Amino acid sequence: MEELKLYLITDSDILKGRDFYNEIENALKGGVTMLQLREKDALGKEFLEKAIKLRELTKKYNVKFIINDRVDIALLCDADGVHVGQDDLPADKVRELIGKDKILGVSARNIEEAIKAKEMGADYLGVGAMFTTSTKSDAVVVSFKELNNIKKNVDLPIVVIGGITLDNLDRFKEYNIDGYSVISAILGRNDIQKETEKWIEVINNN
Repeated sequence: MEELKLYLITDSDILKGRDFYNEIENALKGGVTMLQLREKDALGKEFLEKAIKLRELTKKYNVKFIINDRVDIALLCDADGVHVGQDDLPADKVRELIGKDKILGVSARNIEEAIKAKEMGADYLGVGAMFTTSTKSDAVVVSFKELNNIKKNVDLPIVVIGGITLDNLDRFKEYNIDGYSVISAILGRNDIQKETEKWIEVINNN
């Protein structure tokens, strides 16, 4: 899945009051290939409003749009897919709801979860946290050995997540990873478009 290459997850807290839509659009201009709306504190109405607006923006830039967890909102805004964690709705039930044509991503921290995700209909795996991360304080760190184990034994595209920065990107070189999922490494920067362009350049050369 080429579109997993640079996978941005939203977090309005990191933007510290800057215009949410403007900054996400800057990231899309910079070359983000997939966008996930994840707003843990947003209530349903606000979440749906953001989803509808981001759906328009992602269509404008021809970028795949994923909703975190909320299947109902993904269907209401006609997102390209849904991403679920291990504590969210079971992946097979999500697949039933969204149908076979939408993208289903599932978080996996070990080989057992990865195998189960594939059996339940996942299109890609989100593997991590690879490093400790400020955006998810309860995240369990996944070893590179386990990442390699998943990569070798589960035939699904993998996007790695959790504390990934331009400084540690080359550590993934030997694993032939399909994509990198980032939040603060891009949204925490002053010039989001420029930072995104830098990421794309580094990934393309990695």
